[in-house]
Amino acid sequence: MSETTRIADELRLAFDGEAWHGPALLEILADVNAATAAAHPITNGHSIWELVLHVAAWEKILLRRMGGEAFMPRDEKNFPPVLDHSEGAWAEAVAHLKKAHEDLMQAVRKMPEPKLNQIVPGKNYDFYFMLHGGSQHIAYHGGQISLLKKMAGK
Repeated sequence: MSETTRIADELRLAFDGEAWHGPALLEILADVNAATAAAHPITNGHSIWELVLHVAAWEKILLRRMGGEAFMPRDEKNFPPVLDHSEGAWAEAVAHLKKAHEDLMQAVRKMPEPKLNQIVPGKNYDFYFMLHGGSQHIAYHGGQISLLKKMAGK
């Protein structure tokens, strides 16, 4: 098994597979509705919805960096605002997250293995480090979302 295949598998496990740390992100989100996703149980904290949009944004950022772009998000690109709190908009946000993740997974699977040792444009670390960080990012925010769900009584 190639290292890029292993990394893609780690990303998949954190996102929608049998992660060793507990439920994967999609498992955590499975019973979340729009009202729960939009709630702000922690003063000045992010909502589940905002975290979902943030994870999707970073899946796309990793993809852009893999494409050679030295990109660093600012404000609304990092945590996109939630403008519509309907069930339909929530379903779209989750679908957007799934699409962003699938696009990243396809790119990782196709990545030539020697590229893992190349430095990410505009950074002082390589793609190997960045992509492992991507799976850690998913798990980190999954933990936050689990806590927010508990606070909402889910």
